[in-house]
Amino acid sequence: MFTAYTKSSAFIFTSMLVMAFGIMTAAVAAPTTAPAARTQATIPLPWQQVRLLADVMQLVKEDYVQPVDDTTLINNAISGMLAGLDPHSAYLDKSDYQQLQIITTGEFGGLGLEVTQEDGAVVVISPIDGTPAAQAGIQSGDVILQVNGTSLDGMSLDSAVTLMRGSPGTTITLTVLRHGLSKPLVFTLTRSEVHMASVRSRLLQPGYGYVRISQYSEDTGAGVIAAVKSLIKQNKAPLKGLILDLRNNPGGLVDAAVDVSNAFLNSGIIVSAKGRAPESNFVRRATPGDILAGVPLVVLVNGGTASAAEINAGALQDNHRALILGTQTFGKGSVQTLIPLPEGAAIKLTTSLYYTPSGHSIQAEGIKPDIVVPELNVAAAKAANKNLTEANLEGHLANTAPTPAAATGTQADDQLAQQDFQLYQALIILKGLNFVAG
Repeated sequence: MFTAYTKSSAFIFTSMLVMAFGIMTAAVAAPTTAPAARTQATIPLPWQQVRLLADVMQLVKEDYVQPVDDTTLINNAISGMLAGLDPHSAYLDKSDYQQLQIITTGEFGGLGLEVTQEDGAVVVISPIDGTPAAQAGIQSGDVILQVNGTSLDGMSLDSAVTLMRGSPGTTITLTVLRHGLSKPLVFTLTRSEVHMASVRSRLLQPGYGYVRISQYSEDTGAGVIAAVKSLIKQNKAPLKGLILDLRNNPGGLVDAAVDVSNAFLNSGIIVSAKGRAPESNFVRRATPGDILAGVPLVVLVNGGTASAAEINAGALQDNHRALILGTQTFGKGSVQTLIPLPEGAAIKLTTSLYYTPSGHSIQAEGIKPDIVVPELNVAAAKAANKNLTEANLEGHLANTAPTPAAATGTQADDQLAQQDFQLYQALIILKGLNFVAG
């Protein structure tokens, strides 16, 4: 006899795996009334294939080299069934499901590292701000080759994640391949309790604010509003412009991304989703109340901007509320529904695709910035080109002209350009927009 399980309406918009306990992070929409469960009569099971599955389980139980219990076989069968559908559908056992719920509150234990699997390789999407992974210098795009000396080649993502699980205070060694380097890098990290402040802010210059969102958790929407109000108070006057930094943001709660988008919009669609089942279709719309009252807004994105962060960027771009600056985003445009199972387990099943306000699906494409600015280390670039100047040529003519006055750019501008070229460019654009408007 087969039990018909009730779906929750918790929608998941991210496929990243958090190395805290190796479980899926969730971008979950606020629950609504659950729809009626489908019955066996509505969607009949292929009984011949079901018998085949039972026969194979029996053969394994009888003939496998070591004893295997029924629970392990069934759990493995469910995991394989879902993993074979797409990279984002998955089976969550009781422990994984509990950790998923903890993560959505913004507090969990581990490395603070999000990964996905590309062509069999375990690839870093982004480290989370302030976590062991970020502090160690692991970067978006790094490929994890080994964990504690064990190769991940040919290993499933779930198995790779299992190797990275561990308690806070324990150490783990990751061997990482980074683009542009001929030799792998080795990182030794200590797992820790990750208490994530998802919103950080500061005044870059008088009149110009900066808000950084590292991921979307339950309090992110309120955190952004509080941060903007705090910046206005620090500035002792309305802001002239704001930079919203979504770089290396792997996603999180959908409702939080909707709340952040809504904070800067007065009207319009924020996001929509379409799937086969009626409950997989929804539309989120903005309500009046732009906290910046139309002040220019620039959003920073890169290849580590994924999922709910792409919803946020896409909403502001398509509603012509912000300029998007940086590099193309990750391209996670599918929707997963979280379906609780008996005894505390759950499955995460891809049920629809989401669309930006213009009706565009970013699945496997990402969001294209309005202004493309690659990540650039200015100091490194200058060092690399130090021999490509006239002054370095043998026999060059000396310059006998008087030394000119210092450049008009402030020391703070120069420092910002050295530290974060994309942020520096965003600030220049904000000032330009104010000049044009004035």
